[in-house]
Amino acid sequence: MPTSAETVQALSQIVGSAHCLSAAVDTEVFTTDYRKLYRGDALAVVLPGSTEEVSQVMAWCHAHQVRVVPQGGNTSLMGGAVPEKDSGAIVLNLRRMNRVLGIDPINDTLSLQAGVTLSGARAAAEGAGRLFPLRIGSEGSCQIGGNLATNAGGTAVLRYGNMRDLVLGIEAVLPDGRVYSSLRGLRKDNTGYDLKQLFIGSEGTLGIITAAVLKLYPQPRAVSAAFIAVQDPAAAVQLLSLAKQMAGPHVTAFELVSADAMTLVCDYLGGARPPLAGSPAWMVLMEFTGTGAQDELDAHLGAVLEAGMDKGWVQDAAVAASLSDVQAFWRLREEISDAQTRTGGSIKCDVSVPLSDIPAFIEEASARVQQLAPGSRMVIYGHMGDGNVHFNPLRPADVPARDYLDAHYHEVSTAVDSLVHQRQGSISAEHGIGVAKRDDLRLYKSEVELALMWQVKRALDPQGLLNPGKMLPTP
Repeated sequence: MPTSAETVQALSQIVGSAHCLSAAVDTEVFTTDYRKLYRGDALAVVLPGSTEEVSQVMAWCHAHQVRVVPQGGNTSLMGGAVPEKDSGAIVLNLRRMNRVLGIDPINDTLSLQAGVTLSGARAAAEGAGRLFPLRIGSEGSCQIGGNLATNAGGTAVLRYGNMRDLVLGIEAVLPDGRVYSSLRGLRKDNTGYDLKQLFIGSEGTLGIITAAVLKLYPQPRAVSAAFIAVQDPAAAVQLLSLAKQMAGPHVTAFELVSADAMTLVCDYLGGARPPLAGSPAWMVLMEFTGTGAQDELDAHLGAVLEAGMDKGWVQDAAVAASLSDVQAFWRLREEISDAQTRTGGSIKCDVSVPLSDIPAFIEEASARVQQLAPGSRMVIYGHMGDGNVHFNPLRPADVPARDYLDAHYHEVSTAVDSLVHQRQGSISAEHGIGVAKRDDLRLYKSEVELALMWQVKRALDPQGLLNPGKMLPTP
């Protein structure tokens, strides 16, 4: 094994000394996760500028058995993008690989390097009169490579699907330095295994995604949105079914928000005004988009709300009167995650269950949390339209965050995940596994599933060099 100095010297020759960082003051931001819960160290942080440089770095690391932690914007909530302590690894961050390679507005495709931020990808598409529909709160810092590696979801999955549905081709560097490329804008290619799917959602354990071809869509000309008070999650499920029946593909987003979540985010935003009077226990943010006239879309929304009121599912509604109102609504929804982090952190349960099971799951899980951690604030929100609920119990206001998390994190998350599993759900809907959920997979994946995952890992990364200790529990 090479020494740290030898590693830095060799990798500096590939990427340039200015792009190979080794001083602790320079590497700390790359070895600490977004929530400050996971901290590690690295032999070096390497910032390649091209796929060729990534290939050379990986070939050298493979030859010298140096571990590599791939990293995009480092916005993982599961500790999946930072090295562990004494890992003997380098961090390979792709932020310099941030070029848009091409846009084909006829084929509706966007080709770009993996280090382009999500907001950069959306802006590039918009500049060509097209839409790249992935929307998540960290879009200004998360990168396309990380979005692909974690199969990111977000608020528009209901209409457009998650990242796996939004990509046509990728380029990835394998652990030994070889380059796999399927950078073709084809929607039909039936020539064998769809190998790109191996890398999507693999959390950097099989290869380093360096470029992609993404799907684009027509840019919406109209948007209508409303914050809606509903009696309970069961009424929200019924309203969603009604909206899909009446408005079809116009239904772009359907977000559930609990009263505790709304109170928290309004306080975090400096006393922002809630959209609905009376602090309703449950709210839905529903958004319609379309390429037709604004008044036609408004009429669709109005008809759904009226029908929902007639059936008793809608109790009240605040309808956006302008684009600025729509943006204000979404700011309330998107800042909920950061509000939790700034108040000391919550017990994050990013889960999915069949849509029909959401009401019973929320009721059962909430009751169980109050038994285990009385007084918890039930910060519940998320992409209800695709069955994804962010179920995040938060400490009582008078309890220190660290005391609450130390006392309750494990037992609460285990109880919630167990209820999810009983309802044929998933313990990770969109945040991935990383370190936080790694060992839990033994409880919820079959022996056959885990064995197959390890077979794929060993086939592509027999030395176990890529993102060690992430996603896969020890066999």
